[in-house]
Amino acid sequence: MTGKIRVALFDDHPLMREGVIHILNSASDFEVVAEGATRDEAVRVAQDDLPDIILLDINMPGGGIDAAQDISNICPFVRIAMLTVSEDEADVGAALRAGARGYILKGVSGPEFLRTLRAIHSGEDYVSPNLAVRLLADFKDDKRIKPTDSFRLASLTLREEQILELVAQGLRNKEVGKKLDLSEKTVKHYVTNIFQKLQVRNRVEAAMVVQRRSD
Repeated sequence: MTGKIRVALFDDHPLMREGVIHILNSASDFEVVAEGATRDEAVRVAQDDLPDIILLDINMPGGGIDAAQDISNICPFVRIAMLTVSEDEADVGAALRAGARGYILKGVSGPEFLRTLRAIHSGEDYVSPNLAVRLLADFKDDKRIKPTDSFRLASLTLREEQILELVAQGLRNKEVGKKLDLSEKTVKHYVTNIFQKLQVRNRVEAAMVVQRRSD
């Protein structure tokens, strides 16, 4: 056991793969265990090597979203992150529904990329901030709080409400912990409970519940 975060990368552009692998190899806590270019390769590696995180390009041969769906069905403990140039809200939604835990734009800086992968590995979900804002903006046409939202929000404790508000602002668990003087592990536990009570799958969906309430 190396204790490193084991990453597999699938993108049909060799130069892109080389750049990402260079960034990952520059950090002592990451290990690249496989790379490839197609959906079939990604699914096979997920099954055979069980990486901690698998990075998929949406537009690779066979389709990155289809690969995510296959991997989430076959290997649910492998965390999937899309690494893409697509800023299409439909792609974001499809990726999250397929089981992706992260949606990262290729324009991200190296240090931010590594921080994001560490957060995903620790159990957080991530959508590039500008995309998350646009997803929330799409909800502004629905000005009413759904009855189910009201009941679920009412089930939250005061502390869970505080944490939900910060999560909806885009803060990660570590940042929430600093603001509320809580450990990252404690925040993670609260976030898990919040997701269960709201019946949402990720931070974007939780933020949408908050958006509907504020509108």
